[in-house]
Order: sequence, then structure tokens, then C-alpha cells
Amino acid sequence: MSAGSDSLEQILGHKFARPELLLRALTHKSRVREYATLSTEGDNEQLEFLGDSILGFFVTDSLVRDHPEWPEGRLSRAKAYLVSSAHLYDVARELELGDHLLLGRGEEMSGGREKRALLADALEALIAALYLDGGIETARAFVQCRILPRLSALDSETEAVTDYKSALQDMARAQKLPLPKYAIVEERGPEHAKTFLIEVRVGQEWSATAEGNSKKSAGQEAARRVLQQLTGWGR
Repeated sequence: MSAGSDSLEQILGHKFARPELLLRALTHKSRVREYATLSTEGDNEQLEFLGDSILGFFVTDSLVRDHPEWPEGRLSRAKAYLVSSAHLYDVARELELGDHLLLGRGEEMSGGREKRALLADALEALIAALYLDGGIETARAFVQCRILPRLSALDSETEAVTDYKSALQDMARAQKLPLPKYAIVEERGPEHAKTFLIEVRVGQEWSATAEGNSKKSAGQEAARRVLQQLTGWGR
């Protein structure tokens, strides 16, 4: 392992008995494509798939154990926040995970070390690597230490999610629903003071519209309303 990997192990508090697992968790598919000496199975996509499930289980288990009085809607909102790509990206940046990634030249040049989706996926792959190398308690300890504490810092009366479009996308994926689709229903007013009516749909069952003075604000509000439908926001 490189000195960089050694420093990451120190941050994680775990020395890998199988260092190839850590190497794989840090290897993006672009690296594998560009370097023929790497195995075609050497990227982190399967570990990310496993880590996503492990993380979801740990978060759900912890929320139910620690907050038996919370209704399902609030549990769902808290879980959506904790497993969201936005939250995982923040944790990955705290770990300086981007500095340790193995990227292809093209991904490197396009700023891959700072891309939210790429870092969030690498963090989930890292959780799987910890699980496979050190067992379930090693992975659980990492999640408890690095991912769960942020929930306690939130005001219990405020909504955890502020990027509703990202949260809705994460929720749709978690519930195996179609990804949200946004459409401009109507534009009103003069050019200097336009308002936009935006509709978002998740499959055939879930939809909402909202108006705002920008497409972004209207889309965020529409996403918030669908999240409310999906999770019982405010219950």
C-alpha cells in the first residue's frame, strides 16, 4: 500500500488485513478502462452496491433503536438525509477521500476528485471494504462515528433536508421508484419578472406542482411537496 493509503487507514482507525479491498474501494472505473494492467473487476462499483445496502441497514437500525418514539415519516426523512449523496459527499470531503482516489486521466482532468456522486459512491464502497475486511462491527463503528452524528446536530423542529431535488432523487432510488421528472407547465409575467410553474412526477402515482421566481426555486418546492407525499412530512 502507498503512504497515502496508510494515512487513510490512520484516519479510518482500521488497518486492512486485505489491502486489496481498500485499493479496490478507491479505484474508479475510469482508471480500470485506461490501465490494462488492472483487472476488469478491479473498480469499486460492486463494493459501492454492497456498501449502499450495508449503510441503509445500519442507519435504519440505529434510528429505530435510538428513536422508538419517532413516527415512520420522521424516520424516513432522517434516513433520506443520512444516506443522501449530499450528506455522504460532506463526509467524504471531511475524510479527504478525494485525495486517495485512483482515477483515469480523463476523470482526473474533469475534476473527478471533487465530484459529489463519485465521492459519495467511493464512501459507500469504503463501507463495504471495511465490512469485508473487518466484519460487521468494524463497518458499524465507522458509520456510527462518521455518518450518524450529524443527525444529532439538527434542530428537532427543522427539516433536515434543504436540497429537496437531491433528497427526492435519493428517496426514489431507495424505494426503487422511477427517477423524478421535471417539466415547465407555464411561464408567466414579463421577462424581467417571470414566474415559473414546475411539475415533478415520480412514476404515475406521485406528482406535485409549484410556482417560483426561478425554475430552480419552483423545482425545489415541487420536489419538497412530493417528498411530503412519500414520507408524511410534518407528521
